[in-house]
Amino acid sequence: MATQRRADVVWEGNLLEGSGTVVSNTSGALPQLPVSWPSRAEEPAGKTSPEELIAAAHAACFAMALSHELAEGGHTAERLETSATVTFQPGEGIQGSALTVRGTVPGLSEEAFLQAAENAKDNCPVSQALSVPITLDATFAG
Repeated sequence: MATQRRADVVWEGNLLEGSGTVVSNTSGALPQLPVSWPSRAEEPAGKTSPEELIAAAHAACFAMALSHELAEGGHTAERLETSATVTFQPGEGIQGSALTVRGTVPGLSEEAFLQAAENAKDNCPVSQALSVPITLDATFAG
């Protein structure tokens, strides 16, 4: 069964001087989040950006996909520390997403961990939705 998630934003003003707020979302888990052009193209100053939200989604999706890859191989991650950095170039758009992960998976070899991480990078639904280069820096902690 397919699921749908929704987020609503109210924007006021023009692009460069205006601002907006994520005002609601399906789960209710996100607070109201202010967004603006300067937070996107310059310094965040306490406001978010579409790219930061994409980075959060990509990191969460990748961690879930890697957890699944490991479980399919009969292993449970003790800990996966994951981040995604989305690069935005004004006037050109999103340039890429860089995933990093440090994983502790008892009983697994480093080679198997790195392969699972590559598979998760390629098969995570957010990775598949992005049409930009995606890199992965995976570290096996044991």
